[in-house]
Amino acid sequence: MTDAMAEMMNCGVCTEPGQFRVESRARPARAPDGWVMVDIAAIGICGTDYHIFEGKHPFLNYPRVIGHELSGHIASGPDMGQLVVVNPYVSCGKCRACRRGKPNCCSNIQVLGVHRDGGMCARIAVPAGNLYPADGLTAQQAAMVEFLAIGAHAVARSGVGKDDLVLVTGAGPIGLGTALFARLAGADVHILDISDKRLGLARSLCGFEKLHQPQDDILTGDLAEGFDVIFDATGNRDAIEAGFPLLAHGGSTVLVSVVKDDIRFSDAEFHKREARIIGSRNALREDFDRVIAAIRQGDIPTDALISGVVALADLPSRFPSLVHDRDDIVKILVTP
Repeated sequence: MTDAMAEMMNCGVCTEPGQFRVESRARPARAPDGWVMVDIAAIGICGTDYHIFEGKHPFLNYPRVIGHELSGHIASGPDMGQLVVVNPYVSCGKCRACRRGKPNCCSNIQVLGVHRDGGMCARIAVPAGNLYPADGLTAQQAAMVEFLAIGAHAVARSGVGKDDLVLVTGAGPIGLGTALFARLAGADVHILDISDKRLGLARSLCGFEKLHQPQDDILTGDLAEGFDVIFDATGNRDAIEAGFPLLAHGGSTVLVSVVKDDIRFSDAEFHKREARIIGSRNALREDFDRVIAAIRQGDIPTDALISGVVALADLPSRFPSLVHDRDDIVKILVTP
C-alpha cells in the first residue's frame, strides 16, 4: 500500500435525500489542541440517520458524513488503544446553557453526523472531554451507549419514580431505551405503538407486557385517570397530540423525539391538569455514565437489541431496505 493510499479512508455519506454512498476522503493525521484522534470500532444507525436519508431532519445540510452512535479506540498518546464511548454533542462551553451545566442543549451545539461530519469512517477527531472510558464493555456495546443515554436523560428529566404510571409512545430504539430506564427507576411501564412488530420486539427482547395500540381503549381500570408521565418517542405530530388526553392530572409529557411541525394542545385541559411539557434533548455525561454502569451490571439486554452488523462497504446497497424494514429492526451496527 502506498503512502497516498494509506492517507485515505472510506466514509459513509448521505449526499442528498435518498442517496447514500461510500466516499474516499482524507484520513485525519492530527487533532486540534484539546481534541483526540479516535479509531472508530463500531457505529450505530438510528432514527436520526433514517430521517437524514429520507430528508426529514430539521437541522441538517447535505452532503453529510453520518454516524453519531460511536465507539472507538484512542489512536495515540498515553491512553492509546483504550476503548471509549464518543459523546457526539460538541458544545461551545461559553453560552448560557453551557455555563449552567447543560451542554446537551448548547445554543451553538454541533452534533457529529448532523451539524458536522460524523464518525461513519475509520478515524475522527473528538474533543477530549467527549470521550468516556468503556472498560468492561465490548466495542458493540459501547456503540449503543449514546442512544440509550437519550432515554436515560429523558427519564432523569421527567422525575419518574417508583410505581409511577408511565406510557412510552413509540417502540423504536429510543422508545425502548426510555422504557428500559423508566423500568429501572421503578415505574409501571406501558408501551404504545401502531406496529405489531415493534410491540412484539418490546415483549420478546425486553420483557415488556403492557402493550397498546392507538385504537385501544386505554383509559380503563387502573389507568382510568391517565398516566403520570408520557414519553413521546415517535417523531410524529399526530401521535404527540393524541397523547395529551392520556395524561393524568399533575402529569408530564416528555418530548424525546423532534418534529418539524407545530404541536397543538388545549390550554384549558393542560391548565386543568396542571400538566407539564418537558423537552428532552441529547444527554449529559451523567446519563452516559448511568448507561455504562447499567450495561456492566447486565441490566440492559444489549445482545438482544442488536438486529444485525453490516460492513460499511455493504451499506449503500443495504440502506434503502433498512429504512423500509425498520419496524423489524432495533439496532443495526456498522463496522468501518
